[in-house]
Amino acid sequence: MKCRILHESKGRIRVHFCQKHMTLHQADMAEYALSAVSGITKVQVFDRTCDVILYYRCDRKTVLSALAHFCYNQEAEALVPEQTGRALNREYEEKLASAVMRRVLHKLLLPLPFRRLISFIKALKYLRRGLQCLMRGRLEVDVLDAVAITVSMLRDDFNTAGSVMFLLKIGDILDEWTHKKSVDDLARTMSLGVEQVWMRTADGQELLVPVTQISKGDCVIVRTGSMIPLDGKVIAGDAMINQASMTGESVPVHKSEGAYVYAGTVVEDGECTVQVENTAGNGRYDRIVKMIEESEQMKSSAESKAAHLADKLVPWCLGGTLLTWLLTRNATKAVSILMVDFSCALKLAMPISVLSAMRQCAESGITVKGGKFLEAVADADTVVFDKTGTLTHSQPRVAQIIPFGGRDEAEMLRLAACLEEHYPHSIANAVVAEAERRGLLHEERHSKVEYVVAHGISSMIDGKRVVIGSYHFVAEDEACKVPDEHIFRHLPKEYSHLYLAIGGEIAAVICIEDPLREEAKTVIETLHGLGLSNIVMMTGDNERTAKSVAEKVGVDTYYSEVLPEDKAAFIRKEHEAGRRVIMIGDGVNDSPALSESDAGIAISTGAAIAREIADITISANDLYALISLKKLSDALMKRIRRNYRTIIGFNTGLILLGAAGILPPATSALLHNASTLAIGLKSMTDLPVPEQYQQPKSQGD
Repeated sequence: MKCRILHESKGRIRVHFCQKHMTLHQADMAEYALSAVSGITKVQVFDRTCDVILYYRCDRKTVLSALAHFCYNQEAEALVPEQTGRALNREYEEKLASAVMRRVLHKLLLPLPFRRLISFIKALKYLRRGLQCLMRGRLEVDVLDAVAITVSMLRDDFNTAGSVMFLLKIGDILDEWTHKKSVDDLARTMSLGVEQVWMRTADGQELLVPVTQISKGDCVIVRTGSMIPLDGKVIAGDAMINQASMTGESVPVHKSEGAYVYAGTVVEDGECTVQVENTAGNGRYDRIVKMIEESEQMKSSAESKAAHLADKLVPWCLGGTLLTWLLTRNATKAVSILMVDFSCALKLAMPISVLSAMRQCAESGITVKGGKFLEAVADADTVVFDKTGTLTHSQPRVAQIIPFGGRDEAEMLRLAACLEEHYPHSIANAVVAEAERRGLLHEERHSKVEYVVAHGISSMIDGKRVVIGSYHFVAEDEACKVPDEHIFRHLPKEYSHLYLAIGGEIAAVICIEDPLREEAKTVIETLHGLGLSNIVMMTGDNERTAKSVAEKVGVDTYYSEVLPEDKAAFIRKEHEAGRRVIMIGDGVNDSPALSESDAGIAISTGAAIAREIADITISANDLYALISLKKLSDALMKRIRRNYRTIIGFNTGLILLGAAGILPPATSALLHNASTLAIGLKSMTDLPVPEQYQQPKSQGD
């Protein structure tokens, strides 16, 4: 792309694309294509002026090369998501500008009789709203607006009536923009994150292929803990499907042959073969938007409280107006009270504050599905951490393989990888990655694979039952024999152990190195300092491993060898004790606890079902995002409380000044609406907390 440098400073450059006009789609292509360049941290594209601002940490030559090689091609277009929000923002920017320009032109160009006629026509909408509210037997804000406008016009004060309606219109536009932007931002963050799927070929083979290669009519296999990648019909198998993301149902639904399943839903138990009917991205965004709009999950209790308080104050405002008129017989003083209500600011500032916090969370690699979950994080006093993949790295490594009975080490790893690749989680990924690193091909040799949550996997190979999983599953539940007691008793204690058994006999132990996250101890210390008094670690690992990790990271309490239902039961017990609980996990076995908690937080590299059930997802590379989340949540609640005090205090002052005759109605209306816009604009600004915590660099970096 031919461009001209307009301004440059350290780490920042502004350029002008040499083209006459830039469409919104071209602006999106430029933003996402340039953002994908390594070292470029942020890209701002201004389509009206064809200017682009780039922030970078890489070499300047890399940035200039990226600009020089950029063009509007299919490669750039492929990086643009289904919805970007640019068109939505432009729509409401134009609505606001249009409303302001019409108001200015009417005041400057139209004669008074025409302005009065227009004011009367516009007032009909507000009068209709007020009458409809009264017909429902309710005294709400619409009634107050209708009375204020009507009284102003009856007093021949059309300027005040027009000003009130103009500011109400601006408030409606901002409120609608806030809501739609919240929905749009959230819908775009709820991407599937499915890149590869298991496709069943015509001859019955299973192939792992990119989801983009799937066509209508192809068959994909989805197993326990995995997300259904595409819409389609079940042609084989039985599964319990969690459809909360699509239908809002909290209970999994049984799906068998002939049933329709949706992309983005998750198999909680069982497996099914789905014949694809809609390919990637086909209509999912619209369905998510509809689901969110019909759901109340985005509303925090603070937002609901603001809306209810605004309506409850209406009778008091009307009563104050009537009382003032009865005591003073001064219509001007009485109308001054009508010009002031608490609804605009209360109903506008709170959702905008929540939106601002959610946006800042997204910038820190945190996806929040609703305002009430930020409120839950702010109010929480207990945090429950899963260990594997959460306090430890999400990519454990195979450290050692110990075969028994003279079996070949490589063959045992090949067999383990063959089974584990069907149910991807952190330990399974480690086994598959080690086989790949050693160049071991693991062709399908087994029959149907069965997954037992929090225990392991079983299948049949060459007529023998093969199981892989925890010691409890293999040695106790499956009663597999231990071939060499001496070696078995002296397994390396610093590793987690994955047991592989063939034909009722343990054939190998795979030692998994589960390195602790470097930042875990610092994060937990900081969370303690932020008011979280009870930090708990729960893990399915043995007592020895759990104790070692707990001592290193500094949790208050730890529990070892727990099952998924144990984690959920612990959270229920904490709720009964009056505590608010956050759960942080990444695996299939964490799903019940994530669902049970006040705010379930999933690590994005974990299982699909954990991400789907969780209320908050962290996609950052470290746990410092938890500190950002807590600080943002606390700052949000602090802003909301400050907004309450400001709105109630300022508007009460206006009412008193109006009743005293110090402020005329027009001035009261102007100050009230100006304060509403000021508080709304202030609520749009970033909350005063660090954007994100970065992991300290080692000396070797």
